Amino acid sequence: MTSPTRPAPEPAPPGGAAATPGTNIRDKIPLAGRSPGQLAWVRFKRDKTGLLCAAIVIFFIVIALAAPLIARLYGKNPYALYGQDRGLLNSYGIPIKPNGGIDGQFWFGLEPQLGRDVLTLLIYGIRTSLFIALVVTILSITLGVLLGLAQGYLGGRTDFFLGRFSDLMLAFPQQLFFIAFTPVIVALFVSPRDEEPTYVRVVALVIVQFVLGWMSVGRLVRAQVLSLRTREFVEAAQLSGASSWRIISRELLPNIWSTILVQSTLLLPVNVTAEAALSFLGVGILPPTPDWGLLFQQGSRYYESDVTFMFFPGIAMVIFVIAFNLLGDSVRDALDPKTVR
Repeated sequence: MTSPTRPAPEPAPPGGAAATPGTNIRDKIPLAGRSPGQLAWVRFKRDKTGLLCAAIVIFFIVIALAAPLIARLYGKNPYALYGQDRGLLNSYGIPIKPNGGIDGQFWFGLEPQLGRDVLTLLIYGIRTSLFIALVVTILSITLGVLLGLAQGYLGGRTDFFLGRFSDLMLAFPQQLFFIAFTPVIVALFVSPRDEEPTYVRVVALVIVQFVLGWMSVGRLVRAQVLSLRTREFVEAAQLSGASSWRIISRELLPNIWSTILVQSTLLLPVNVTAEAALSFLGVGILPPTPDWGLLFQQGSRYYESDVTFMFFPGIAMVIFVIAFNLLGDSVRDALDPKTVR
């Protein structure tokens, strides 16, 4: 009787270690999990438009933070009247040299009438506008998130009264009340007969934009919380005896941070343009403080004789707003890959 044929033994893997039956070399490689933040970063790195816009936004922020250093290295300041002191303006206050006075000393030219350096005015103007818009955005996001969480989770009378208050605030036309109430708030701090400090005007702009700018964030957060409070992990936390504050801070808030981040990136350029519009209309930052809106205001008076003065602030504003809006879209797509742009 012949014995059954035995299969030939598998060759040993390199290194002399015998292979265990039923195992694969790939099974020995440890699998490392990725957090949602890491996955979002991987998706964001694949978006070339998002990376470019992020670089542009960082560039503007660095310019705003380093404005005094840049001005020192450049050898100019935004308050010196170079055109008047050096005779670089004609009898109408227009730069004598072509293209708005652009040359090796004044890279972006000179301001009509006063003759200040446009480059330093622009970098300090970006600094002023970004600072105000950033403070307004932080305050609006903070209040909107807190009220939205309270509305969505507590519900009942809290949701009703906060919702009606939000509806009331949304009924105010923003631009009209920005223009109407900014001088009123300034008058509360400084008498019309006294000299007005710059910080008072900055505080007034922050208050009026913040009071009328948090409602959209609150409504969005409320809608997100309403869809999350009936989920299993929230019910499990409630059954375990967790307090309302613990559920909100540990269960709900981490699940809506992506929405908050995207809304922040979309709200900041809106606040920048709103602040510039108020300064352009004469109720925002006042001269001689450099501001983005004041550059547009001055340029609109002399665009026929010196169109170059409007060119650099306009191009900078367009690039900044477009880059920030596209960055917000890229961040949204990275955090939520199900969305289709």
